[in-house]
Amino acid sequence: MAEKNNKDMLAKFTNYVMLDGKKSLAKRIMDQSFEEIKAKWQKNPEGIFFKALENVMPKMEVRPKRVWGSIFQVPQEVKPKRQLFLAAKWIIASARWKKGTDFSKFLANEFIEAANESGNAYKKKLEVYKMAEANKAFARFANK
Repeated sequence: MAEKNNKDMLAKFTNYVMLDGKKSLAKRIMDQSFEEIKAKWQKNPEGIFFKALENVMPKMEVRPKRVWGSIFQVPQEVKPKRQLFLAAKWIIASARWKKGTDFSKFLANEFIEAANESGNAYKKKLEVYKMAEANKAFARFANK
């Protein structure tokens, strides 16, 4: 069962990498980034990929909530599907933000950094946690 879930996560991440419906290009980019990880680390690239996703997935986030005419940033738990979406979005955005020609190398580096709990995507998760911690006082508005 976990094997199927991992395959689904990998396919979903590949779909997030895809631009303009070019799925074969997205698959090639993912394969090249896994080859890059294997060349650098001689480890299981899928293991590093799942470790990176696990490290970047947020458990809490802030959502705007309108109460009595004011908008508060209310910390809430993140559902599992949204956790995957946010982790993929942050990893891909930080890889795309780097300038250069080979996106697959940047993506592989971002996977490695996220697996080691560093890098831009992991920093983004920490920023979200800091925001949730700062707005903990507004948690009472979560169910209103």
